[in-house]
Amino acid sequence: MKRLHCLVIDDKPLAIDILVDYISKITFLELIGTTTNPIEGLKILREQQIDLVFIDIQMPGLTGLQFIKIAGKQCKIILTTAYAEYALDGYEHDVVDYLLKPIAFDRFYRATEKALQTVMPVNEIKLSSTTQVELPPEFLFIKTEYRIQKIDLKDILYIESMQNYITVVTIKERILSLQTLKKIEEQLPVKEFVRVHKSFIIALRHISSIEHGRIKINEQLIPIGDSYRKSFYSIVDNN
Repeated sequence: MKRLHCLVIDDKPLAIDILVDYISKITFLELIGTTTNPIEGLKILREQQIDLVFIDIQMPGLTGLQFIKIAGKQCKIILTTAYAEYALDGYEHDVVDYLLKPIAFDRFYRATEKALQTVMPVNEIKLSSTTQVELPPEFLFIKTEYRIQKIDLKDILYIESMQNYITVVTIKERILSLQTLKKIEEQLPVKEFVRVHKSFIIALRHISSIEHGRIKINEQLIPIGDSYRKSFYSIVDNN
């Protein structure tokens, strides 16, 4: 089966690390190179056989859209950005897909499948039966006082530790569970949930705003602990 030779271009090293990790999990992708400099990316494109480029839009020196104009039809493009307003511009440039940060692995995987289909006819795409892709979980089970309850991860707003139990706050309800915050943290996808305080884990997708050292999710203000501040803002800056 054909493997797509990939190049990742983003001025944020952490954003590159995430995509490199994702690429390593997909058998029909092969990473050729990464760079934080889009001009260096053009040089790699000239010198290497590149089938697919993942590129951020907002970068100093040369934007992702300017890169596409210069690259022309040399390769397929998947745009990665934190700004939804650029989606229309991306599709006008005939990109394969447009991924909004923070990028979930399942969404990334679907985009790469689309890229594969643009390179090969559908009837020639034969994914091996031994191919294993580690998809992130979509739900978890937690024990409450009277039952074991299933919770969709996409519905979780935040989780709060309260002495001997935790409260899982979802878009629908609040659920109490007699387990530790550390235990439930081990069950959550690290790309979607972040520990921001000794008593709080938050869902990145549900952040409304960040101001004065507090995160707003719906109407709840969640403090950012001093020991978690640097890592949290690093995640925000790279998404």
